[in-house]
Amino acid sequence: MKKYTVETNSRKETQELAYKLGNLLNDPLVIIMRGDLGAGKTTFTQGLAKGLDITQNVNSPTFTIFKIYYGRLPLYHIDAYRLEGVSQDLGFEEYIEDSDGVCVIEWPMYVQDLIPEEYLEIELLHQEEEKRLMHVYAHGTAIEKIVEEWL
Repeated sequence: MKKYTVETNSRKETQELAYKLGNLLNDPLVIIMRGDLGAGKTTFTQGLAKGLDITQNVNSPTFTIFKIYYGRLPLYHIDAYRLEGVSQDLGFEEYIEDSDGVCVIEWPMYVQDLIPEEYLEIELLHQEEEKRLMHVYAHGTAIEKIVEEWL
């Protein structure tokens, strides 16, 4: 696993960085997002969606748990925050393991058994008002190549 660190100074910079990632993606990818409430996970996902040519308004799926957006690649947005202690099969496997798009998972610790061997992990840390520190972990050589091109 290779670690990278990036700092953004505004919501716009966070979205622009995510846009750059979305714009270069052509193949399915699982991205897990870690960070406290308000750390910028959904802000990042909004920029990623724009890079995937998604025109729909992207918002947090906290209450619905799962949303699908369509663009150049589909974006599957899972917020597992409310799944702590849930043991039933919710059918997310097809969007994570056998995906044809980009799957973003917020609060991945609640669906840890569904995370594949190769994935991109982004940890967002709130520094100041809009300043964010991002730790990016590439799990797998194919993911490292994506991150090298992205950052």
